[in-house]
Amino acid sequence: MVRKALRVMRGETIFPPPIWMMRQAGRYLPEYRETRRTAGSFLDLCYTPELAVEVTLQPIRRFGFDAAILFSDILVVPHALGRDLRFEEGRGPVMTPIEAKDILRLETDGTTKQLEPVYETVRRLRAELPDETTLLGFCGAPWTVATYMIAGHGTPDQAPARLFAYRHPDIFDKLLGDLAEASADHLIAQLDAGADAVQIFDSWSGVLDEHSFERFCVKPVARIVEKVRAIHPEAVIVGFPKGAGALYAGYRERTGVNVLGLDWTVPLSFAAGLQGQGAVQGNLDPLRLVAGGAALDEGVEAILENLGGGPLIFNLGHGITPEAPISHVERMIERVRGARI
Repeated sequence: MVRKALRVMRGETIFPPPIWMMRQAGRYLPEYRETRRTAGSFLDLCYTPELAVEVTLQPIRRFGFDAAILFSDILVVPHALGRDLRFEEGRGPVMTPIEAKDILRLETDGTTKQLEPVYETVRRLRAELPDETTLLGFCGAPWTVATYMIAGHGTPDQAPARLFAYRHPDIFDKLLGDLAEASADHLIAQLDAGADAVQIFDSWSGVLDEHSFERFCVKPVARIVEKVRAIHPEAVIVGFPKGAGALYAGYRERTGVNVLGLDWTVPLSFAAGLQGQGAVQGNLDPLRLVAGGAALDEGVEAILENLGGGPLIFNLGHGITPEAPISHVERMIERVRGARI
């Protein structure tokens, strides 16, 4: 059994590199859209193991990616903590904004019990996936999840959460601490169920100044890693602080993650330096995949030329968009797997 993606995550260099895509189970696939229609709501899709397994497997069947990522959502953790959650077409996730008094009453006990359908999905996936396919679980980082809980929805720069954090630092620290505890339990349960590795998505880390990045992003993720490793000492953990820019430097060491997920704005020369400490993952601009042609080819070739000599998992710099043509995905895979040193 050779799980290439897992080997690279542990620091091995393999060329051509393993490949998967963030949001690879998604609306660009007609089979996903059909399954989504039958599910009812997005949350029903996440919490119904047979359907979540199906959509997770769809891109593996079609493209043979080297890794499958559990189909779920970063906001299932606050949902399990008792917060309301719904997904609106054209708007995304919507929650009732959490207030200070609600944060003071938050309890993390019982989170994993509420999320048992997710762990059942992981168990079924490990049984159904090809042996060579790495299975990834995930959670949202406390800062990113907190931004949605504070505002009740996504905002351009997550100003509501930033203001709350500045005005109520102790209460905000409690929220981040509770989310770190619940998220660590969530990742541990996924690893117990058969996940090979887990990823922590910090999609909104790029809106913070240096001090806030350390306090709101680095420290809570380090707490998650510490708690997960207390149960699974050899756990492979990917950290993805999207938009962190220069703050990527030292993030791996300060949090304890094995792999750095890179967004597409990270210069490849800088990314190559980050490989000195371990694997990197990324970082093709998703719009190059939409554009196709020379833009796609140039992006793929630049990443392989600059990062292919070290441990690399080829991926997008964020999730694939619904308008990305399937033929462009096929071309990207062909260019990566057909590459020669």
